Amino acid sequence: MPEILPEQNMNSVLAIIMGGGQGSRLFPLTHNRSKPAVPLAGKYRIVDIPISNCINSGLQQMYVLTQFNSESLNRHITSGYKFDHFGDNFVHVLAAQQTPGDDNWYQGTADAVRQNLSYFLERPYRHYLILSGDQLYRMDFRKMLSQHESTGADLTIATTPVPREPARAFGLMHTDSKSRITRFVEKPGKDDDALDQLVMPAELLKSVNIPVEEERFQASMGIYLFNRKVLEDALRNDFQDFGKHIIPSIIKDKNVFSYIFKGYWEDIGTIASFYEANLECTKIVPQFNFFDPHNPIYTRARLLPASKINNAVIEEALLSDGCIITSATIRRSIIGVRSVIETGCEITDTIIMGSDYYNKVEMLDGATVTERAIKIGENTRIHRAIIDKNASIGRNVTIHPGDRVTEDNEWCHIRDGIVVVPKGKIIPDGTVV
Repeated sequence: MPEILPEQNMNSVLAIIMGGGQGSRLFPLTHNRSKPAVPLAGKYRIVDIPISNCINSGLQQMYVLTQFNSESLNRHITSGYKFDHFGDNFVHVLAAQQTPGDDNWYQGTADAVRQNLSYFLERPYRHYLILSGDQLYRMDFRKMLSQHESTGADLTIATTPVPREPARAFGLMHTDSKSRITRFVEKPGKDDDALDQLVMPAELLKSVNIPVEEERFQASMGIYLFNRKVLEDALRNDFQDFGKHIIPSIIKDKNVFSYIFKGYWEDIGTIASFYEANLECTKIVPQFNFFDPHNPIYTRARLLPASKINNAVIEEALLSDGCIITSATIRRSIIGVRSVIETGCEITDTIIMGSDYYNKVEMLDGATVTERAIKIGENTRIHRAIIDKNASIGRNVTIHPGDRVTEDNEWCHIRDGIVVVPKGKIIPDGTVV
């Protein structure tokens, strides 16, 4: 394994976290927020994962690039990540903007970095670490930097070994026995001939403790570590994406290496993958450990009381701060902050994202001010669903996808057989969704 560098060596690295585009694959969760701002595991946001990985690696200078619905993300980062007032550390959001050089929206990952390159070059960084904002993993970037420098790489790409079938949906690298990348294929799909030429060498399988008889492919994680000059040169064109355009072109002329990551990693860019990654956290021994005392996941601090449980049955669940649960049954579910769940409710295989407040102030008839309690009413049954923030669910409501895979109606959107109730939705008593 590469030697871990002292923390001060990370001062030469700037992290750039890609906030993603419109996030259509995560609709309706991204209807009113950017993808990195989507709640995760009850009390976090997706963006907390790459930021926490950076902080735990001694890297504390970061930009987050967004262009859609960035207000809630900006608020979360501003209130959650405050470093020493007299130091140089920061986490800043850079939303798409018109500049004298470019008045277009971001056209892709490479274009987003290009449009903000002047900000990134203001300080004498030697390396630029480009991260995806929609993945669940824990990585020590010091190890990646150590390998990058020891190999004399111009660019290092983090990869994860995957079997043949999942590999079809990823950008795949082929390397020699020293991990130098010699070929890149973007999502080979059903092309088995292309896959056959991308199998990991036996030497690399051994280096990451995978039996040589197991077929594996190196899938790109969308994590790139560039040298400064190499990044500048790579963006002197109109290429739009790193994966589709920049990486294939740069492999020919530069020293490009693979950093093989063997650990839990999940792309959470779709409703199905987001749902499964969250519920994975409810298992007795989950693959991703939020309880790691040495590498905590940071988030915005909330001054909330401990959750109050009044005679409930709870199995394999995560309960966040400030909840009130009374005589309910909860199994294999995540209960987000400030959730109020009343008597007789049955919640299974479900993500309740919680609320920003216990009561929502509303204006009736343009004059009368009233408060609406945000809760899940008595005897409501919810199965295989995602209930977004601030949704009010009435009494005796049934939410269940049944055999429906995709559907849109006045109460919800069904994607991949999962019911998604949008943020702020009010579902009346007795409704069957």
